[in-house]
Amino acid sequence: KHMKSSCSLVAFNTDQAVCPNSLSLPVPDLVTDLDFSPFDDYLLATCSADETVKLWRVCDLDQDQPSNAEVTLSAADGRLEIVLFHPAASGLLAVASARGVQVWDVTRDTALTGKHTPSVFIPITITALNTRSCLQLLYFKCSLKPYSDECIRKCKQNVCSVRNMCPTASVALSLFASVFIRRTLMPLFDPDSGLLIVSGNGESVIDCFEVNSSEPFLSQVSHCLTDVSTRGVALVPKLALDVSCCEVLRLMQLSDNFIVPISYQVPRKDFHADLYPDTVGHTPAVTAEDWWKGENKQVERVSLHPSKRPKPAAPSAQETKPKDLPRDKSKEVCGRNTRRNVYFTEIMVLQCLSVFFSGGLDLQQSPQHPQQQCRPSSKFRHIQGAVLHRDTHITNLRGLHLTTPGECDGFCANGQRVAVPLAIAGGQIAVFELSQPGKLPDTALPTIQNSVNVADFCWDPFDTHKLVVAGDDAKIRVWQIPKGGLTETLTEPERVLRGKKLAHAAYYVLSQIFGMAWSPDGKLLATVCKDGKVRLYDPRKSTLPIQEGPGPEGQRGARVVWVCDGKYLLVSGFDSRSERQLYLFSAESLASGSVVSAPADVSPSTLIPFYDPDTSVLILTGKGDTRVYIYEIVPEAPYFMECSSFHSSEPHKGLCFLPKAECNVRDVEVARAIRLGKTTIEPVAFRVPRVKVRKEFFQDDVFPETAVWWDASLTAAAWLSGSNGQHRKISLRPNDMTPVSEAPKEAPVRKYLPSSVYLEEKTDEQKKEELLSAMVAKLGNREDPLPQESYEGVDEDEWVSKELTPQTHTPDDS
Repeated sequence: KHMKSSCSLVAFNTDQAVCPNSLSLPVPDLVTDLDFSPFDDYLLATCSADETVKLWRVCDLDQDQPSNAEVTLSAADGRLEIVLFHPAASGLLAVASARGVQVWDVTRDTALTGKHTPSVFIPITITALNTRSCLQLLYFKCSLKPYSDECIRKCKQNVCSVRNMCPTASVALSLFASVFIRRTLMPLFDPDSGLLIVSGNGESVIDCFEVNSSEPFLSQVSHCLTDVSTRGVALVPKLALDVSCCEVLRLMQLSDNFIVPISYQVPRKDFHADLYPDTVGHTPAVTAEDWWKGENKQVERVSLHPSKRPKPAAPSAQETKPKDLPRDKSKEVCGRNTRRNVYFTEIMVLQCLSVFFSGGLDLQQSPQHPQQQCRPSSKFRHIQGAVLHRDTHITNLRGLHLTTPGECDGFCANGQRVAVPLAIAGGQIAVFELSQPGKLPDTALPTIQNSVNVADFCWDPFDTHKLVVAGDDAKIRVWQIPKGGLTETLTEPERVLRGKKLAHAAYYVLSQIFGMAWSPDGKLLATVCKDGKVRLYDPRKSTLPIQEGPGPEGQRGARVVWVCDGKYLLVSGFDSRSERQLYLFSAESLASGSVVSAPADVSPSTLIPFYDPDTSVLILTGKGDTRVYIYEIVPEAPYFMECSSFHSSEPHKGLCFLPKAECNVRDVEVARAIRLGKTTIEPVAFRVPRVKVRKEFFQDDVFPETAVWWDASLTAAAWLSGSNGQHRKISLRPNDMTPVSEAPKEAPVRKYLPSSVYLEEKTDEQKKEELLSAMVAKLGNREDPLPQESYEGVDEDEWVSKELTPQTHTPDDS
């Protein structure tokens, strides 16, 4: 997808329905590129596969939008790939195709240059690392003189020479190589600040670098992880930035469903001239005719200071008909037309609200896209995942097997123990007791030896001591773990099931099975296969599928799980572009295809789903991921309600969820999982934040009665005979907690005094009295007795008063 932004509008191509505050421009073919005029916010140029360039005069939403383009230029030079307005000359367009480059004067509806055929077509986005003048010089020289093999060699030599300059130059080399060869990166450069934005199509990472003319040439400023995959990016012009909050850059990210504004701000206040040098204005420096004659001028620069910057004027009704563009000159495409498929796409133009670009909207907050404004929100949208205390971890795990088959979840756990595959010959599996956390010894551990490579393994849901392992030799081994855990290596399984006795329904599946799941009532079995099909089986009636429908197109892997009380099937897989997708199928009509799909991101690993039927919360992550996706699934539109994601500091092998009885309901913990890292086993709690005052009550709105699926409801013989059973349900409420639905309603407490208290006029005497009272309160009460006054003395009768009389001494006295 392509996306461009002016100070007032954002335009992008789409084949979906319109969104609020937008208008559509019909283009009768596939749109390959678009660009806004740097001197007119409402003039948009598009090029398409029908070998034409169209100029659109965009009106305000309250005005009638013309159904046809203002000007149509017929290049007749093959499929057009890039269209670009000249940064200094008015009415000058450069158009590039696989055959060459042309420069057009739109006021005369003629091409100033003939087509030139370069030996190798270099994408213009490479020049985004240079300054504005270099971009102009290099591009328009390309239109006059074709690239030669020597030029390409010099370009490669320059790239290679960067490698020898400094360590950060290797980053620049990788960026150049990706754009030069794959053309997947989308670089955007701001010459005023020297900031380079790099994002890849389908990626959820946006990097920001500072480009310098000396070492280090590239310095990374930020590494932004987004919640959605990028389909296109565009820089908002500098004149639209909010300088009052020191916003130096604003990026518009286009995803599959909405547009996200990303603001880059410097932590300062008010306007700072060192952050905002004068930027290019809206007045062209030369005309197209003068530029073609050899005249070169730079666009006059303007200040971004709020008191000095030019005020943008909204186009009036008279201004929607420019004088410099020819009217009624749209003509049919000339030349040959060899296209077999005719596309019909639309250019969506969003009218940017005045508060949005005037700084009235706080871009540091999470922006809401148009779908979120009308969609219901999930009560689990603020769910929080947290790794529990280190005292509960099992550490010093060594020799972990990291290359388990794609159909295997990587490890498995129940409420008492966890089984982990080891990279040791013989298909060895280690079993650790969750009740015995701590650091593992450096010596060898007791294991389970299967003698063959392990394909998959899982715990018996009704017996926490029984582990079932499937090997590459088409045998299933059943192991019985002794009470208290492994104390010695086990070599003999309790039972071995041969391949001939495996599920016969899979015999008629002509493709590799990626995943399968039992329905909640245990009647049906759902599978998703490599041939791109989703199937339903009734194993007790027939070996043939009772339903079949189209599934994920990608063949990397998939998983399936039943949701919404068995009404829907959720499949996680890959689309035709190998991007991870979520699909929702109606269990009653698989042949009609998916009801809805939701994009995830780009990653080679399959998303492994966990579904909680009590809360209808879906939690997904893949092997080697650092992000855990969380959704609430509802049986009607919008079906997927996205919640907060959980991010880990390092990649994990996966998550395995424990029974609901292991959750701490006092802390509103709705799910608990075991996270397997490279050397650690960590418990992760997923909690719903609630007000502390109400947490003393049992949150029965998120803890309904849960099914005891860890206890069997019937035997295998009874099921094979046609019986069906339902799990009994229990309440998770502790005896000493009252349900929040029965809690007494508290009267609202006023946090602030009424405004009349603050608005009341006070006399000077009242103000003096309040000031004196405040000073006395700080100094203490002067009427309080002194400390020495509290001392106790002797009674008065204990005092003896004597009259002292003079006495004479004689020698006899001595």
